[in-house]
Formats: sequence, C-alpha cells, structure tokens
Amino acid sequence: MKAARQQAIIDLLINHKSLTTEALSVELNVSKETVRRDLSELQALGKVLRNHGRAKYIHRENQDSGDPFHIRRKSHFAHKADIAREALAWIEEGMVIALDASSTCWHLARQLPDIDLHVFTNSQPICQELSKREQIQLTCSGGTLQRKYGCYVSSSPVSQLKSLEIDLFIFSCEGIDSNGALWDSNAVNADFKSLLLKRASQSLLLIDKSKFDRSGEAAIGHLDDVTHIISDAHMVVK
Repeated sequence: MKAARQQAIIDLLINHKSLTTEALSVELNVSKETVRRDLSELQALGKVLRNHGRAKYIHRENQDSGDPFHIRRKSHFAHKADIAREALAWIEEGMVIALDASSTCWHLARQLPDIDLHVFTNSQPICQELSKREQIQLTCSGGTLQRKYGCYVSSSPVSQLKSLEIDLFIFSCEGIDSNGALWDSNAVNADFKSLLLKRASQSLLLIDKSKFDRSGEAAIGHLDDVTHIISDAHMVVK
C-alpha cells in the first residue's frame, strides 16, 4: 500500500514541475500527515526535493539545482558578511582550517587577517583572495574547475588530507530540513563537505536564516555532526 502510494507521488511529481503537500493529499485522497511522511522517506532516498511546503522529483541525470557562485555571492550579502565576521573569533594563529566553496566562506576569506594560518580549500575565488596574504599558507584541493560553482573537483582529496590535520572546517550549505539533515545543491560540493565534516577536529556551520526548512539535491550529513553553528536566525551555538 505504502509503496504504491509513494510511487503515485513520484508519478505525480514527474508530471508536474512541483506540487504542494495539500495538492498531493487531495490527489491521493490521504491526509497531509501521510503525504509528509512519504515525502520524508522519499527525500531520504534521494528521490524528491522538498522546499517550503512543496515537493519536486529529482531527475538523476541532472542533480544540480544550485545558483552560480556570482549569484550566490550577491544573495543575502549583508547577512553573510555579518556571519563571516562572527566566525573570525573562532580562528587563531597557527591553526589549520578548511573552507568550502560557499559564498559565506568567501566573505570570511575577504575578512581574514594576514596571520600565521594554513588554509585548505576547494574554492577558486577563495584561493584568489587569500593569495594576497603573505603569511597564510594556502593549499588548494586542485583538480578540474567547475566554473559555475567556482570550485575545484579533485579525484584524490582523501590522499591530500592524509598529510593535514584539520583543526576547524568552516562551511555553509544549501539548507537544513526539518529533520536536521544538511543538504547541498550538487553532489560534488556535498561530497567535499561530507569528507571534511568527518575528518576535521571541529566544524563550524555558517548559515543564514533563509536556509532553514530547506533541502537540496545531495545530502551532506546531519546537524548532530556539526560542532558549532553561527546564524542570523539566533540559533543557540552548540
């Protein structure tokens, strides 16, 4: 019964750009709570994407819903800059830190003082910014440049990290859903973040309030895996 109902949900979402929970409830003649449970399970399986009470089917051949970096850099500019400024308090001389290719981390890189730091990143814009700092040792993940996201895709990030003990991984994400799962807009960035989240001694999530109750195309991990959070949504830092 449940399997047939979930397949019916998928079929409906394939035939429509997106549907609300209420519309699916009416179409299937079941409660909205039942639809929400089904959508949660389908999202966990990577088959649907949920966002603000709507759902859409994920077409596996095109798991990439993110905006280009130059667009994200301008979105919520002031909030991201403020969040990045707060993150400076977590960074001390002599640390080895990793930064993801998010626009929030780019704002952080712009504000980093020229001190004794070792920074590892897959972000081309961050590499450009930090190349101006003489005291910061900069290690780029390298690989193939994905211009849309301004990030490098490396086939061997694990081998690079063998020689690095990451004290702090600072990152952002596409969204945090109602279950606390962390999501990104594409598998490339999600895999990089998931790897660093597991290997770093501590992690610091920088996230603006527009990202809450949102999901994405690729799972990173869970909020429980994150050591600390900074947000303009006034969340309590763990």
